[in-house]
Amino acid sequence: MNKVVLVGCGNVGMSYAYSLVNSESKVDELILIDINKAKAEGEALDLMHASSCSKRKINIKAGDYSDCEDADIVCISAGRNQDVGETRMDLIEKNLEVFKSIISEINKTNFNGIYLIATNPLDVMTYVTMKLSNFPSYKVIGSGTTLDTARLRFLISEQLEMNPKNIHAYVIGEHGDSEMIPWSVARIGLNSVDKYLNKTAKNKILKDVRNSAYEIIKKKGNTAYGIGMCLKNITDAIFDNANTIFTASTYIEKFKTCVGYPVIINRSGIRGYTELNLTKEEQQDFLKSTNIIKNTIKQLKF
Repeated sequence: MNKVVLVGCGNVGMSYAYSLVNSESKVDELILIDINKAKAEGEALDLMHASSCSKRKINIKAGDYSDCEDADIVCISAGRNQDVGETRMDLIEKNLEVFKSIISEINKTNFNGIYLIATNPLDVMTYVTMKLSNFPSYKVIGSGTTLDTARLRFLISEQLEMNPKNIHAYVIGEHGDSEMIPWSVARIGLNSVDKYLNKTAKNKILKDVRNSAYEIIKKKGNTAYGIGMCLKNITDAIFDNANTIFTASTYIEKFKTCVGYPVIINRSGIRGYTELNLTKEEQQDFLKSTNIIKNTIKQLKF
């Protein structure tokens, strides 16, 4: 039995839950927890009705923290949303208190699965989860720059009229304004991206990737579907023992922080990471990004 407990039934959480139901995911049981219990119950009922049209049955219900006891994955998407004009870092103090409350409740159980984090500021909250839970880093996975990477591949695919699956490029670093693209290792098929994109085009794509969330929030108030699909894909990689590469966020000893980087995910969590051969300029940009995360973490009061 593959069991997922979702904490937080807001836009992101429910997009993730719906992605699990509306796919051939190997999730057998999905438990919804929210501070608003009635909302969790309503969302569970709605998903149950939807599941009757899906390809495989998932047992869905609203629950409580005791359901984490035998869960394989606990996904936390609870917390305050990013408002128009706010950066992800603006959310830190309020969401730190939210996580203290949530993880203290989970710590009362014997949960020994994998944490999957989707709350902003993402890299910081991934670190917070690792520290509050006292879990090893390989069992605490933040969504990292998986969504940013998906946006990057989409934008390149639109410009070049190519399938995104044939675009091998990553966004790494902070899931935030300092994220960067290591263009030197980006490939279209087997060719260097330089064959297709000049410096002006690359700079515009980076700007568009960084601004994507702000643009969506300005127009509709939140981002949800993209991250929901990314969380679903990470969940699939865990239950399929797939050894798939994602730019997820986890604590990497080499960088001394949680940061989005190409990591290998399987049933045990993070199996390891793939080393990137960055240029000097890219190394500096990545260091700048990791330092923003580290400096923010230093200011936290646990």
